[in-house]
Amino acid sequence: MGPRKSWTLIIVSFGLFMTALDNLVVATALPVIRADLGARLADLEWTVNGYNLSFACLLLTGAALGDRFGRRRMFAIGLLVFTAASAAAACSPGVGMLITARVVQGAGAAIVMPLTLTLISEAFPKEKRGAAIGLWGGITGLGVAAGPLVGGAIAEGGDWRWIFWINVPIGLVLAPLGLRCLTESYGPRPHLDLPGLALAASGFFGLTWGLVRGGTVGWGSAEVVTAFAAGALLLLAFVRWQQRARTPMLPLGLFRSRTFSTANGVAFFSFASLFGALFVIAQFLQLALGYTPLEAGVRMLPWAGAPMIVAPIAGALADRYGNRPFMAAGLALQAVGYAWVAAIAAPGMGYGWLGAALTLSGIGISMCFPTVANAVMGSVPLPEAGVASGTNSAVRELGGVFGVALVAAVFTANGGYGTPQHFTDGLVPAVWVAAALSAAGVVAALFAPVRPEEHPAAPADPRPLEHTGALPGASV
Repeated sequence: MGPRKSWTLIIVSFGLFMTALDNLVVATALPVIRADLGARLADLEWTVNGYNLSFACLLLTGAALGDRFGRRRMFAIGLLVFTAASAAAACSPGVGMLITARVVQGAGAAIVMPLTLTLISEAFPKEKRGAAIGLWGGITGLGVAAGPLVGGAIAEGGDWRWIFWINVPIGLVLAPLGLRCLTESYGPRPHLDLPGLALAASGFFGLTWGLVRGGTVGWGSAEVVTAFAAGALLLLAFVRWQQRARTPMLPLGLFRSRTFSTANGVAFFSFASLFGALFVIAQFLQLALGYTPLEAGVRMLPWAGAPMIVAPIAGALADRYGNRPFMAAGLALQAVGYAWVAAIAAPGMGYGWLGAALTLSGIGISMCFPTVANAVMGSVPLPEAGVASGTNSAVRELGGVFGVALVAAVFTANGGYGTPQHFTDGLVPAVWVAAALSAAGVVAALFAPVRPEEHPAAPADPRPLEHTGALPGASV
């Protein structure tokens, strides 16, 4: 592996881990934050959802900005935004500032996350891209699943503010290092599609707001119904606009590729299942089995650590055998693992069989992460890598929000927080739903073509794809 490839992999991996970790890093620290800042339950909810909301809504925007102004430059800017917001969160004197900082953190992450996949795809030739994307998938899974462990360890062993302080030195090193070591590149569209950006962000905001608020105010409430309706209409308007825009931010022709469409369907269901299961199982370990936040995090390591081992292997093998077998088998293992958890869950149970079920699920999701990304990036011309990555990231994040909302609604309808048994009564049907979401992903994976399709024609780009000097001046 050459120096450029090595530096690209190192820099984007650290940036990716930071942003993935912060999805759920505050989950196990919420009781401590509540006591320190005098937060209400609704405040705690928005401490988590503020990040996820802005992250989900702005992922396509982050990818489009990278295509227009340079992916290396926007990657560094996204890191600095994320780092500054982390410092603001750590310094928060009250919960209001903490929530605001989390929203800005999510915006920075929405720039960084899709560009990590684009930068890796550009640095590696197609025949070696699967292994590199395998490592990317492993880090994504590890960051998401390790969030509760890291948050619990810091909250139990010291000041919760260090959850955010640890991002600051990493971000301050990575941003200038990225500007120095990464190769600049651009997307194929010289102008920014501002109406498209506004419609996409507003539409995703409406859908995500409805999913986030449904469990609190009721799925049939005027607020939630209006949010869903507005989000759907805005996304419909976005699609119509993309059909006639001179330089669309999301070329709809990409969805004519069966590989691209099915891989995004798999991504939606895999993240819906993962985030939904993670939401209730992390609490089950503490509330029904009596573990501390740190002990619960440690017992999730077989689930969280599997991607670092399995995902690079799956990504490398997919280069030889194709992505479809690994997507389908991975989601099948994930479904079996969650079904196993639902079948054996009981208050005060031992960890042995539960740990085996979680390990099986971890292996399954580890096979799915890199092969979905590899399928998405391999189904489009290289100049479209940015928009493909942004689309896939947005679909994954919406899947995660949907999964948490659905699983939480099923949990609330069948159980609650009164006693360990009452919690387990809600957990069991909720985890069965997570297993069903994984099974739906298997169906989507089986519709993927066996062999890669030919790329659709790429639009002409008046600028060179790669550029290592200063950014050429051009108006929006």
